[in-house]
Amino acid sequence: MPPVMQEHRTDLDFAPVANSNPITLTAEQIEQYNRDGYLKPFRIYTDLQAEANRAYFDYLLATMRAHDDGRDTYAINGFHRHCEGIWDMATHPVILDLVQDLIGPDLICWATHFFCKMPRDPKSVPWHQDASYWPLSPARTVTAWLAIDDADVGNAAMQVIPGTHRLGHLRWKQTDKAAVLGQEIQDIDRLGTPVSFELKAGEISLHADMLAHGSGPNPSDRRRCGLTLRYCPSTVRVMDPDWGTGAIICRGQDAAGQWIHCPRPCGNTVSPLHKPKAIGGN
Repeated sequence: MPPVMQEHRTDLDFAPVANSNPITLTAEQIEQYNRDGYLKPFRIYTDLQAEANRAYFDYLLATMRAHDDGRDTYAINGFHRHCEGIWDMATHPVILDLVQDLIGPDLICWATHFFCKMPRDPKSVPWHQDASYWPLSPARTVTAWLAIDDADVGNAAMQVIPGTHRLGHLRWKQTDKAAVLGQEIQDIDRLGTPVSFELKAGEISLHADMLAHGSGPNPSDRRRCGLTLRYCPSTVRVMDPDWGTGAIICRGQDAAGQWIHCPRPCGNTVSPLHKPKAIGGN
């Protein structure tokens, strides 16, 4: 997708969390999030529930492939508007409690996206900052990355560079690699040592939208699938009106009335008629 240009934004700076009365997180965890830009892991689903999540994704993937319209395994993007199972994951109360401690009580889930790296998948997700793709201001989105499969170094778990969320908008170029997304941060080696987000199925990580992160090709014989759930406070401004449609007002209210609430859908459809634009990645 075309990059969102810097001049269309008013604020791409990280704002430290100030929460003296968190629901779930400790003061130490909030301090870590402010310092490093991420928290992990949190167990959300039992092993049995994680198996059900995997079976659900398998069903969605098989249904999408049956349309035979050229979409790949990264194409189930934004379908919380049409799939009750994704909507339910996005509104899981334990996830919402964690996110609320970071961004406040008026919670908007504005995007969901399955990132499914199949065995021997040659595509990478180059180093990037999520907010660099999005016409939202200020940059206040927290991503919950829900492991559908186990994710580890062997099957291309996501990596982050701690503290990069505090460096502002990093210089990037258009990648020349086989990649899921186009932006690639320049001179990434100078920014620090990567940390791998190894998660068991049913666990989540949380990261700030300005944190530099990415993942390599999957050289293994195992799939690596995760669901990204994007949350922001309702005070975040939508610079492109198309992006305010189909969000979920998970908690609290949208006083400005800029987010169009998507009620829980009935059924699960991944019809090509509902293909959304590509937005961000992991």
